[in-house]
Amino acid sequence: MIAISAKIQYNSAMTVLEITQLSKRYGKLQALQELSLQVRQGNIYGLLGPNGSGKTTTLGIILGVIRASGGSYRWFDGQQPEHLARRRVGVLLETPNFYPYLSAVKNLEVVAAIKGLGRERIQTVLEQVNLWERRDTPFRTYSLGMRQRLAVAAALLSDPDILVLDEPTNGLDPQGIADMRQIIQAIGASGKTILLASHILDEVEKICTQVAVIKRGKLLAAGDIEDVLRAENRLLIGASDLAAVQRCLEQHPQVQRIQPQGALLEVIVDENLASEALNRFVFEQGLSLSHLQQQRKGLEATFLELTADDEHTA
Repeated sequence: MIAISAKIQYNSAMTVLEITQLSKRYGKLQALQELSLQVRQGNIYGLLGPNGSGKTTTLGIILGVIRASGGSYRWFDGQQPEHLARRRVGVLLETPNFYPYLSAVKNLEVVAAIKGLGRERIQTVLEQVNLWERRDTPFRTYSLGMRQRLAVAAALLSDPDILVLDEPTNGLDPQGIADMRQIIQAIGASGKTILLASHILDEVEKICTQVAVIKRGKLLAAGDIEDVLRAENRLLIGASDLAAVQRCLEQHPQVQRIQPQGALLEVIVDENLASEALNRFVFEQGLSLSHLQQQRKGLEATFLELTADDEHTA
């Protein structure tokens, strides 16, 4: 299930990031194809897609690292010049090269000095990523998960309005993934906007409030995660006269499609149609069911359908 605790209401008056028909071509490779999306204040926004789908290219463009071939983007409703707006953005594209012999505090002091920041937020950000108790431990003794959390702390030093994370759980063990997930949820719950790129459906499902699904640089779907990755309402139905039941169900306005499933019928119905109501409808037509089971297609299956190869789709 989606982590409800991570959900917060956004301020519809503020668009933190607006991307309009963004394109990028590398020679013959079209990495992005007129990508358009909006990230609103207070959301944890997931950029979801298989490896090579254009997620990192998108982040590189909006962060000024890669030059777009076409389209545009703007930060914070265009209220500031781009170089000033980017100061309000915290970034974790890859794990920074911290000094292995320095402690977490000393490493963050170096980062603060490079960014022209004071040291007053070092304790705050280390507490946010659950590293304050290990603040004096040399970086070389840190696990991969701890190193990744220190990188998040470095990105938070400037107290940014939006945090941009590219595959933040990549390479982590299950405990490291769980720790990072909790930290991201807590940062989002504090009111910060987060843009998170990932190819892992489970990560996006449990953390994000909104999602954009892309493949081969093309936007497939975008919006609230429940709407984009909605699980289907499926019923498995059995009866002595299955053909008659199928003809009956084909007349129901909330039945979307019917297909045989061995000795049963798989019936896809509207989200708000209860199985009891469908059973009553069949009974009122003089028929009875011997089997009625509700099954919801998982979000993974929905995601795989969205990102299926073109040659396998109609």
